[in-house]
Amino acid sequence: MPSPSSLFKRLNSSKKSPINQSAMSYLLPTLSKKAEVDSVIRDTIDKVLVLRFGRSSDAGCLQLDDTLAKSAREVSKFATVALVDMDSEDVQVYIKYFDITLIPSTVFFFNAHHMKMDCGTADHTKWIGAFHRKQDFIDVVETIYRGAMKGKLIVNCPLPPERIPRYQLLYKDM
Repeated sequence: MPSPSSLFKRLNSSKKSPINQSAMSYLLPTLSKKAEVDSVIRDTIDKVLVLRFGRSSDAGCLQLDDTLAKSAREVSKFATVALVDMDSEDVQVYIKYFDITLIPSTVFFFNAHHMKMDCGTADHTKWIGAFHRKQDFIDVVETIYRGAMKGKLIVNCPLPPERIPRYQLLYKDM
């Protein structure tokens, strides 16, 4: 297993990461172990960490991966992007903690703090679905970065309502 510092260096380097790669996600590092996710959350300082939870075989995830890969270079000064393999048994603790039931789900962090975004939906903890355009993703990450630099843990979504994915939340035992 790679040390946390070597994993962090791989995530922030411009070279391809040797971490598990597949399908469209070959340009982005894929995390499949809890220790890798812990390390990247803890070690990403003064940048937004974008974690996409999903499967490389899902069409929605592939669409989002394409947007993330095309945007990664443009946001590299203020964000790091990584993918989390939902099928890995080792990361199920995060799947449960963030209540990830719909994929793709994107979670944002800044200096190890979970960043939330008010999109007018019931769930402020994550972005569910793909972004309509590359610029939508860049705008969201930049808004989170600017808010985080001001000490905010929740920001308002910069996108118009028609470009925010809508879904119905079902709560268990209610």
